[in-house]
Amino acid sequence: MLRTIQATRYVMPLREGGSMPAIIEADDFGLYVLKFRGAGQGPLALVAELVAGEVGRALGLRVPELCLVEVEVALGRNEPDAEIRDLMKRSIGTNLAMDFLPGSTMFDLAAGDKVDCETASLAVWFDAFVTNIDRTARNPNLLMWGENPWFIDHGAALYFQHQWRDEAYLSNPAARFAAIHTHVLLRWASDLTGADVLARQRLSEDLFRKIMELVPEQWLPIEQREDYVAYLTQRLANTAGFVEEAQRAHADLI
Repeated sequence: MLRTIQATRYVMPLREGGSMPAIIEADDFGLYVLKFRGAGQGPLALVAELVAGEVGRALGLRVPELCLVEVEVALGRNEPDAEIRDLMKRSIGTNLAMDFLPGSTMFDLAAGDKVDCETASLAVWFDAFVTNIDRTARNPNLLMWGENPWFIDHGAALYFQHQWRDEAYLSNPAARFAAIHTHVLLRWASDLTGADVLARQRLSEDLFRKIMELVPEQWLPIEQREDYVAYLTQRLANTAGFVEEAQRAHADLI
């Protein structure tokens, strides 16, 4: 179960990307990075954030705690920025937030940041599995905190969910993932076969169903959840294609 918290104070905006997340304080006095349901990407970005984040956590990757956040009208009442006020008005109700990691820094190759082979291999497998296009050197979405990598910002993952109309989302669960060639951790991902074995042990249809049960109906109709479970289950049964693609990408890089 995800905890549900109440946003009590808008601290500051994080003007990164198009979603305009913000640091907020909640009724438990903790600080969180709030992702707004009313942002340009809409509620499906929160679905991807939650589902991919919990899949990553199940794999053993470090993902900050995710919480459901209730936003009320009063939160943005004194905000001087009209754009932010409008965003908060569009987001009244249930939103998503992750635990704020104070003092963390964005992963930076130029600064000499690196990760171990096991973590890199599992991360590359994970991002190929959830089709996350947003883990590049330019935009790593990877924080270094306590000398460990923490994986954040998965709203661009699961892009199959934007193809409901023609039902193409289930047509090719074994699809390769060309974007893996630009993955920021690819150079260290030398054990993708081991990552594949480990991932198959840790993920399952039952787990996917439990994760989908965490998604609020305000974001996604209940009747669509089984489609996500089916897609993820079929993709887990057909990992050979994207694992081979990642292995070739790694070989090309080194």
